[in-house]
Order: sequence, then C-alpha cells, then structure tokens
Amino acid sequence: MDRTVPAGAAFLLDFIRKTEVGRDDRASYDVIYANKQGKLAKPLTSMSIDEVLAAQRGWSKNHGSSAAGGYQFMRDTLIGLKEELGLRGSQKLDPDLQDRLGYHLLKRRGYEGFMAGTVSRTEFGKRLAMEWASFPVLAGTKGQKRQVKRGQSYYAGDGLNKALVAPDMVEAVLDRVKAAGNAVSIQPAPAPEPVIVEKPVVADPEELGTPPAKSKTVWTWALAGIGSIVTAVGNFMGGLDWRVQLFISAMIVAFAIYGIKRRADLFRAVKDLKAELG
Repeated sequence: MDRTVPAGAAFLLDFIRKTEVGRDDRASYDVIYANKQGKLAKPLTSMSIDEVLAAQRGWSKNHGSSAAGGYQFMRDTLIGLKEELGLRGSQKLDPDLQDRLGYHLLKRRGYEGFMAGTVSRTEFGKRLAMEWASFPVLAGTKGQKRQVKRGQSYYAGDGLNKALVAPDMVEAVLDRVKAAGNAVSIQPAPAPEPVIVEKPVVADPEELGTPPAKSKTVWTWALAGIGSIVTAVGNFMGGLDWRVQLFISAMIVAFAIYGIKRRADLFRAVKDLKAELG
C-alpha cells in the first residue's frame, strides 16, 4: 500500500481489492476483468497509463468490460482521473499509483465526510456501491436500473453486476475504517532499540573462553603448585625446618587448587552466557 494513503483508507482499499478481484496481494494489481490478464503482452503494472487506455478500447468487446487493476478502473474512470489529477500518460500504472488513484476515488465518494461524521455510514456505503459494483447498498434505494434492496448491487438488473459481499460485512469494515483514523506514515518506522545485555567485566575475555585444560593461567598455577611440592621435598633433607616448608607448600598448593577451580567456574559462566546470547 502506498505510504501516503491514510490508515483507514488503506484498510478499506485492501478490502475493495479483495472484493473486486478476489485477492489483496501484489498480484491483485495486475488483474483485468474476467481474469484475462494472462492474455496481455506484459503485466498491467508495467504498462503506462496511455498504454492501458489504448488497450482498454478493445477489452469491453473482447472481455466484457474495460475494468483494470486492483480497483477495476473503467476506461472512462481512468480518463477522468488522468485529466483531473494532471497525470502524465507515461506514468506506470504500478501498485502505488493505483493506491493513490483508489484513494482519490474514495474521496470523490465522500470518504473525508464519512471520517468527519458529516456523511453517514449508510450513505457512504451507497456511494461505494456506485463506484464499485461488487459492493451492496446498505439500505433500499433507487439503483441505476431499478429500485434495489439492502444487500443488492447498485447496478442490479444490468445483466452484468451483482454484489459479492454481505452488507453487514461492509458495515463492520467501515466501522474499522473509522476506528483506524487518518494517520499517515510516510517515513518507515524506526528500528527497535537493541536490547543491551550487560556482560561481566573480565581482565581477559578471550582467555576465559578457553577451556581450562588449554588455559595458560591454569598451567601456570598448576606448575607453581608442583614446583612448591618439589621444593619442599628437596629441602626436606636440609635448610628450613621441614614443618615450615611443608606448611608453605600446602598453602601454595591450596591457592593453586582454588585458582584452577575458580578458572573452571568462570569458563562455564562464559560458555553459558554465550549460549544465552546466541
């Protein structure tokens, strides 16, 4: 949907395409009457306005109607829009242009008055039915050919058109249109703020990400402990009192064991954090 179209109108235009051509996706903009778009030399949305107008001359005879695009623009309607809006004939009838033209048709039929509360839902529904034959009138009224009842096409009796959607559905959609309002989002929505996960402050993150068995720090502590034991045994036969040497060595070994265990705990913590952050 063209981003200059207000939210309420965009919702209604999607519904109109769905009702008129049976779909509201990108392909809906390439549909021509009776789904004969496969016979075109190129997609409708790749054609210029003048190319479409020229081709529409034969569509009524060959296909039964000149209706083209997601909003089934009749040839006379497209000519009027071109003149009224000062469109260049070279402009492509792409999805965005079709949306803007569809929105202009809504305004022609009283969209702004409906949103402001000066045009009733029933009256706006009738005007939509006058623009799009697949829409039903929401109350009995004089149609193009005859008196029509609620739920019938405004063009009932012409041997070609009939309503394709129930009136209560149209009323529900119009209520949602009014609730959606006229907000316009020309600029794309800002990207969401990233979620910041605080990480533990460590002296050497790469070292913590290394398994304990391959850690230089662990091997340093281990060798210190082993060296202390060797020193104690070597001095057992002479030097300091053996009990003093044994006490000092035991303290060094205890610190080494604590350091190795702490290092292993930190490694597991870092591993768990990486798994949590993906």
